[in-house]
Amino acid sequence: MSDAIHPAAVIVLAAGEGTRMKSSTPKILHRIGGRSMVGHALDAAAALEPERLAVVVRHERDRVAAHVLDHAPQIAIVDQDDVPGTGRAVEVALEALEDLTHGTVVVTYGDVPLLSAELLGELVSRHVEEGNSATVLTARVEDPTGYGRVLRAEDGSVLGIKEQKDASEEELAINEINSGIYAFSASALRGALARVGTQNAQGEKYLTDVLGIMRQDGDRVSAAVTTDQWQVEGANDRVQLSALGRELNRRIVTKWMREGVTVMDPESTWIDVDVILARDVTLLPGTLLQGHTAIGEGATVGPDTTLVDTVVGRSATVKRTDATGSRIGAGASVGPFAYLRKDTVLGEDGKIGAFYETKNVTIGARTKLSHLGYAGDAEIGEDTNIGCGNITSNYDGVNKHRTVIGSQVRTGANTVFIAPVTVGDGAYTGAGAVVRKDVPAGALAITQAPQANSEGWVQRKRPGSAAAVAAMLASQTISDASSTPLQNGK
Repeated sequence: MSDAIHPAAVIVLAAGEGTRMKSSTPKILHRIGGRSMVGHALDAAAALEPERLAVVVRHERDRVAAHVLDHAPQIAIVDQDDVPGTGRAVEVALEALEDLTHGTVVVTYGDVPLLSAELLGELVSRHVEEGNSATVLTARVEDPTGYGRVLRAEDGSVLGIKEQKDASEEELAINEINSGIYAFSASALRGALARVGTQNAQGEKYLTDVLGIMRQDGDRVSAAVTTDQWQVEGANDRVQLSALGRELNRRIVTKWMREGVTVMDPESTWIDVDVILARDVTLLPGTLLQGHTAIGEGATVGPDTTLVDTVVGRSATVKRTDATGSRIGAGASVGPFAYLRKDTVLGEDGKIGAFYETKNVTIGARTKLSHLGYAGDAEIGEDTNIGCGNITSNYDGVNKHRTVIGSQVRTGANTVFIAPVTVGDGAYTGAGAVVRKDVPAGALAITQAPQANSEGWVQRKRPGSAAAVAAMLASQTISDASSTPLQNGK
């Protein structure tokens, strides 16, 4: 690979407070597509394979630094001092990277999440090929409000950048904006930053001022214009964050449709960046795929389903389900209205049906938990049928205990398993059984109490009630029927 895709360093500016977010969470840690904004920026930067990667921090320093290092431990964390401005932020980064005197330095931001590694690579390639001291990434937009304007000479070369608060009326009419993303010659950048002052409306050390200084020194300053404005958009408030999130999701959904995935309603389907989908997957409306979810070939997910860090096997069906940290086998069926908590494993062609909750349970192939139950801290074998209303009672008030149910087991409705307990292969339980002791293989477990009927109880205890009246009428009907003589021998 050439130097065009191996810059000497990438500096990510992430020191801003982001007050317009009105949040206790630092702006760059807000998430879209399942990743923080700074996480997106770091991934794009790292894809260039720079020799050094540094992040400049200040607001919520420890929290941001911890997040960055968790994302990529090899990153250098640089603290911005009390001198405000992007120019000073880059200057302190260069001071920390003191041995960096040659090569290309890329500067980008932690709140520009849609910036791609491809566009950054094009910027660096152009910078190196043209032999520029500085190359700025720009975009032409309908509404340039809030952005620095790009000033050009008559020959089209870049004269400099004018920040909005310092721009004249004529300059404010310019619609080519500075993205704040640059490629610099390391040596030229160091020299120019040393001469940047704070004589502006904000009293800040602007990084944009280095372009004018370089121009005055006769250095070559150029611009790379992108037609994809979204890639240079930042998020300063929740409205912008939402817009960026929706655009990122549109791109993700479009990519998967082009890869052979059917998405019935792209606008109501949300897919995180780390999700993996096979061909011929069908996503129905209201589907949210988050984290490191993976869906196998031919599976159908949705409608109204949320999967987080969940693996779905080929040809499985998952309907109106909420699942986290689970594995659903090939050909299996889940839902509707199932809740699969962490460490649920459903075997091939198995079933977790309507209104079922599972947690930390392994369910064998072809086993069915069809409806209205709870299975937690359990192991269930193959080809077993768990009846309606069954639950594993796994908590004794202090500790959790496991239930083990074998293969080819049949359980009656409303069976309760009081853990720890084991049910052997081929065993049965009767309806309403409360299983407190181990059940041997092939045995029937029943816990039936004799049924006692208290005749006339309703009339005595609830006289005058609708039930008492109904009971009285029913008794009279039975009495009349029994006293009527048979006619004609019938």
